[in-house]
Amino acid sequence: MSISDRDPNTGGHLTAPALLACAAAADVRADRRLGIAIEDFFLGDDGRLDDRVRAGLTRTLESLVGAIEAAVRAHAARLLIERALPELALAISSGAPTALDRLIAAGLMRDAEVMHDLIGRVRQSVIADALPIETPDRADQPSLLARLSRHADPLVASAAVALLAAEGRRKAPGVAGAGSRVDLPAAIQQRLVWWVAAALREGVAASDDIASLDRALAEAAQRSIFAYDDSNRVEAAASRLAAALDPQSDELTALLVETLGDQRLSLFIALLGHALGLDYGDVRDLVLDPGAERLWVVLRALELDRAAIARIGLALCEADPRRDIEHFADTLEAIIAIDPAQARAAIAPLLLPRDYRAAMLALARGVQA
Repeated sequence: MSISDRDPNTGGHLTAPALLACAAAADVRADRRLGIAIEDFFLGDDGRLDDRVRAGLTRTLESLVGAIEAAVRAHAARLLIERALPELALAISSGAPTALDRLIAAGLMRDAEVMHDLIGRVRQSVIADALPIETPDRADQPSLLARLSRHADPLVASAAVALLAAEGRRKAPGVAGAGSRVDLPAAIQQRLVWWVAAALREGVAASDDIASLDRALAEAAQRSIFAYDDSNRVEAAASRLAAALDPQSDELTALLVETLGDQRLSLFIALLGHALGLDYGDVRDLVLDPGAERLWVVLRALELDRAAIARIGLALCEADPRRDIEHFADTLEAIIAIDPAQARAAIAPLLLPRDYRAAMLALARGVQA
């Protein structure tokens, strides 16, 4: 599946009228495909999704929206059965998942906030999996999170176990109907739940009792929203572990380097966020930025030395094909030349409230338009 506009799914068997209708619309579809191809050709490389991210984003969308759809369908059907409306219950509970196709066709999946989070999440996962693994100093030494899970401080140990569990859940194959596997920020989950409920309504909108259907879908959506807890997401678990560790300046450098060597990009991001007092999402943006100028300034503000920055930069260059390792090597001396006090002054805007920064960005975007 591609997350771009798609031809309508006409099912496994076309009837003659449906085939004639498809043929009549072929010119429109061909024109649309041409427009998409032209737009893609002129899209700059810095904005284009690579194949790994595109495939991961497709799988993530199918899994997340499918889980929401399954949960809403199931609970709405139970409500309708309780209300002596078995035919309506069958209509809402039967059939293959359709909500994602409808949301894409309606353009809702182009929502900037939703796609910003999902693309960032997928890119983070792809880069983390591609990070070069550094073998421990001793052959029998456990990995970083395994060691932390046995830490003398029970707060650190429990947080490390929670992060291991969260990463395991996210990487595990999805299970149809597993609504608990939605794994989204609460605000985005809420938005998707209402979109899915509305898409399901369309599929049964010919019902004579649309009012009963609306009530069931609305109650099912509210149940999914009220029961949802996003505190066990990877990002939240990594942030709790970073706070439990609370590394001092002389400990932070070694931890940051080791997290990348252990392919724990989530903990790398969380440790930077804890040190800076920034939200996880804000730090993820600057870590995933292939230009990385803000990341280098942040690392100098935290007084990381040449060796540490070189190891971090090389690891990210190996994991992310968008990064130019030769350019990083040429830039390294300039990075080290930045005085930490100057770096702290330079990143001051990053520490402003997110809504304030978003407002400034919106104004800047309007000036450039």
